[in-house]
Amino acid sequence: MTVARYKSAADVLDTWRDDVLQGTPPTLYPIGTGALGGIEVGPGLVTLLGGAPGAGKTALAMQWVIEALRLTPSLRALVCNIEMPPTVLMDRQLARLSGVDLSTIRHRRLKSEHTDRIHQGLCTLASVADRLCFVRPPFDLGNVAAAADNFGADLIVLDYIQRISLPAGAGQHEHDRGRVNRTMDYLRQFADAGVAVIVVSAVGRSKDSRGRSSYAGEGLNLASFRESSELEFGADDAFILYPDSDDDAGGESGMMTLKHLKSRHGECRTLSLCFDRKRQSFTHDATVDAAQVETGKVRSALAELWKRTQTASEGDDDE
Repeated sequence: MTVARYKSAADVLDTWRDDVLQGTPPTLYPIGTGALGGIEVGPGLVTLLGGAPGAGKTALAMQWVIEALRLTPSLRALVCNIEMPPTVLMDRQLARLSGVDLSTIRHRRLKSEHTDRIHQGLCTLASVADRLCFVRPPFDLGNVAAAADNFGADLIVLDYIQRISLPAGAGQHEHDRGRVNRTMDYLRQFADAGVAVIVVSAVGRSKDSRGRSSYAGEGLNLASFRESSELEFGADDAFILYPDSDDDAGGESGMMTLKHLKSRHGECRTLSLCFDRKRQSFTHDATVDAAQVETGKVRSALAELWKRTQTASEGDDDE
């Protein structure tokens, strides 16, 4: 016989009410200033970031990590990146922090005019270096957990999740969808242990309004995260990063949209970002956000006007 297990609202009301009126707000690690600082990353939260190949999702995730370390002096972060070694990731962050283009840094073509800016960038990275570590192979969740525990990480970044294996003996030979679903169970365990988790994910192609296959934002949604419904289900917040147009997808800089698809604890807030590819830097474009808000108001007003016009026309027909 199954035993019924439940708790009535009356049982939790007093404790919940006291917490609402006098309790401590949740701990969050700011990952930037302005609107970027409003993205919630903190203990117990899984933040999912998806994007097409080359969209800049690794650059954005690493920018979040470095800014979080700068803004929270006690924070410790662990990064598991499958595709790039630590030196490449550091090259990119040095470009962002110094303003010297990545190509110059990568090919070690620094000149005297770069000295002051490079020095400033190096000093910033040095100030957080003892609180940042990178996972070495094997790239599986067992090693990630052991490294995070040994390092005392408060924040874990997994880039990208489809390439990170399960712990030894935990079903590595399952099909891709099943393996990623099992992976999300482990990530929730990390979060439930009080760690902040940022998960970088590949996305699948979608169909636009003309039936064309693309990575464009028009057709991207929660189902776009590759190989798993558990990714979007298990995440507290889910974002997809994509270029606003084909012109923005290449070149030195371009406008990008950080589409907020899911927010378990609040409202979704999609952001317009400018991606400086030469310096691997994202900045928030508030003017575009404001324009989108105004466009939305105009569309709503036109829709209401059309509705009233239709109603009036129907009334005339009745007469």
